[in-house]
Amino acid sequence: MTVVLAVVCSDGVVIGADSQITESDRGLSFPAQKLHPLGSCAAWGGSGARGVLNDLRPLLQDSATAILEAPDIGDELQERVLPVFKKHYANYIPDVPGEGSGGGVSAYLLAAGYSQGGPWIVEINPNGLIGRYEDVGFHAIGSGAPMAQQAGALLSHFRMTTRAVEYGVVRVLEALAQTSPSVGGPFSVACIREEGAHHLDEKEIAKALKDCQRWRDLEQEALDRLFD
Repeated sequence: MTVVLAVVCSDGVVIGADSQITESDRGLSFPAQKLHPLGSCAAWGGSGARGVLNDLRPLLQDSATAILEAPDIGDELQERVLPVFKKHYANYIPDVPGEGSGGGVSAYLLAAGYSQGGPWIVEINPNGLIGRYEDVGFHAIGSGAPMAQQAGALLSHFRMTTRAVEYGVVRVLEALAQTSPSVGGPFSVACIREEGAHHLDEKEIAKALKDCQRWRDLEQEALDRLFD
């Protein structure tokens, strides 16, 4: 199960992903990096067919500057991504004699960044359609997305768009943790401000997870005193 999610904060945007790949038809599960840089002030992650996502990685890396400087980032991402989707769809063989279902070739892409004066969140779905979610403030893709969306909804009263990216990191990790145990760690997280993207290292992730637990402890303490 995969989940990639992003949240808008007062001074930027945070994007995170799990790191577990599952090939159910082969009974295999292994770790892999699902969150990738997109230039100096954005990042992206994907869910679905690994062949499609692997083709997108060098393409987006090489065209990051053009994407981030485009008048409409969603349109530019769509223009780069659609030819890759179409190539894989055109060559897909759905029924192979003697073989079970090997899965499809559909893929989702979720990118987030800070450019042109503000944060943005863009999704390209398997049909090639563009989704914009910076006004919503939260979005998730992947088979774990419904649980992540529910976790995000349960945290909506914290008004994350009014809080700094440090809070966003904790919220992203909380949403990813709420999706577990179906989603495999370790988690990858990037916080992105106007000055650039920072991909958290293992120590920073560990500290943020401790902050998540402290947040939960403080909530529990408040609830314990609610009717005193």
